[in-house]
Amino acid sequence: MAKTDQKACLNPPSPSSKPRGGSGVGVSVDVGAGGVFVEAGQQSQDTPGGGAVPSPEQRNPEPQPDYILTLAYIILYLQDGDAITNAETPVMDAFAQSKTGYCELEASSLAVGLPEGLMGNSEVGHLNIGAGRVVWQDVVRIDQTIKEGKLPENDVIKKTFEGAKNGNGRLHLCGLVSHGGVHSKQIHLYNLLKAAKQFGVPKVFIHFFGDGRDVDPKSGADYMEELVKTAGEIGIGEIATVVGRYYAMDRDKRWERVQIALDGMINGKGEESTDPVKTVRERYARGGDKDKDEFLSPIIVGGDEGRIKDDDTVFFFNYRSDRVRQITQLLGDVDRSVLPDFNYPKIKNLVTMTQYKVDYPFEIAFKPQHMGNVLAEWLGKQGVEQVHIAETEKYAHVTFFFNGGVEKVFALETRDEKQDLVPSNKSVATYDKAPEMSADGVADQVAKRLAEQKFPFVMNNFAPPDMVGHTGVYEAAIVGVEATDKAIGKIYNACKEQGYVLFITADHGNAEEMKFPDGKPKTSHTTNKVPFIMANAPEGWSLKKDGGVLGDVAPTVLAAMGLPQPEEMTGNNLLTKA
Repeated sequence: MAKTDQKACLNPPSPSSKPRGGSGVGVSVDVGAGGVFVEAGQQSQDTPGGGAVPSPEQRNPEPQPDYILTLAYIILYLQDGDAITNAETPVMDAFAQSKTGYCELEASSLAVGLPEGLMGNSEVGHLNIGAGRVVWQDVVRIDQTIKEGKLPENDVIKKTFEGAKNGNGRLHLCGLVSHGGVHSKQIHLYNLLKAAKQFGVPKVFIHFFGDGRDVDPKSGADYMEELVKTAGEIGIGEIATVVGRYYAMDRDKRWERVQIALDGMINGKGEESTDPVKTVRERYARGGDKDKDEFLSPIIVGGDEGRIKDDDTVFFFNYRSDRVRQITQLLGDVDRSVLPDFNYPKIKNLVTMTQYKVDYPFEIAFKPQHMGNVLAEWLGKQGVEQVHIAETEKYAHVTFFFNGGVEKVFALETRDEKQDLVPSNKSVATYDKAPEMSADGVADQVAKRLAEQKFPFVMNNFAPPDMVGHTGVYEAAIVGVEATDKAIGKIYNACKEQGYVLFITADHGNAEEMKFPDGKPKTSHTTNKVPFIMANAPEGWSLKKDGGVLGDVAPTVLAAMGLPQPEEMTGNNLLTKA
């Protein structure tokens, strides 16, 4: 697509207030004959630009302005522990002054298809942004099934549990155990135990993945105590393995971590215990950096009896997919080339609560609800070339999740992983050790793509505010936020040079609240609103101030590009043009 000769320019005023919050997602998008780049968490400016976007009828031959979208920050509510406000962020400070290019969006709870009161997350945020509608999440579907008492009627669960009973009588339930609600829910596990009891499964072993990111870093012992008590009341289920999500739920191809988890679950390699609650509390008492739920090295309960063996049935109950893909890939024998010499059992079958990856052969209890005409798909139908850019930690979010939860490259979508997948830093165990992450590299690649004059829609994600926020190390998060601000500045300059309109938003909150009231580190997401910013836009453009949600971003982008909104995209256009 040709780029317009009319280049909107935004000159931020001197800063007097800061954008708030800190979730990390940057998206660059070229839409229509023009591109859109969206940066999560940045705030827009209302400086006049030059030239209006033509109507769809004028798209050929008249070119439109380009646009860019980036995701990275959220609104500030607390001062103490707020790594967004307390960081030096001159670029974002300037954008925060916009009178016409700034509004706030709901990014949690029912507004993004989650249960009421539940904080947003990266997967849900990207789905809603890319789909242009409220996407009702799998967790809501599962919750409703349980509420109606119909979980045992689920065809796959019924088949799986009856198969375990009629096989060797051994069922393994694997997943994250906490009340965080981001990847799993304990109430789901409890109802699976009830179903196993109802179907008469003789032995049920629970492989407990410690959380410590979406909840307090040392809350796992309490969750475990509750699980032990509830399983006793139900009359079935015993903890077999305890291991932190750092190992069991790696998503950055650090296979050596996954091997540690599997060594515990399969081979019994780890600290033996007859009382896992007591053992975990003893780990806490040591006070080391690794003595927290996320980093728990394997604890083996019940000796060899609870290991995953030949002919056993395995059920993973996480409903969020990205962090259980690697472990199920290996255990389910999808591709073991990364750990070919490991002693894998010949399990009967592996079943998952939701679809973890489209090409995985596993049976799925709650099959995906496919969405039509998400933003990336619709742009292809409109003849718009696009590219999505992120570092390794967030690449799935700008591809799989942004594209509607499908492993599909849509028409006119370039996916060159050698360029647009910027490597995350693998030399550190946690990102507080290198909080800048690869933000600068992502910004460089975005600027390069903009300069190519090829992609009307460019989308990117910046990871530091979210990923470093999850470490709970406040000082490191400040460094990550500052690095992101510099990267945003680099992209903003490229937008001005190349004639792009810049949109900025976030998928959820995080780094704006890094301490609990008692001063303890907070590593979880928040329910705070996120900013939605428009910068370098033509004169007379403004964003509606009230009532917006993440699902309104895509319709707004389409309106800015002069493109029609598909009927499946039920979000609202927040853009007004004078």
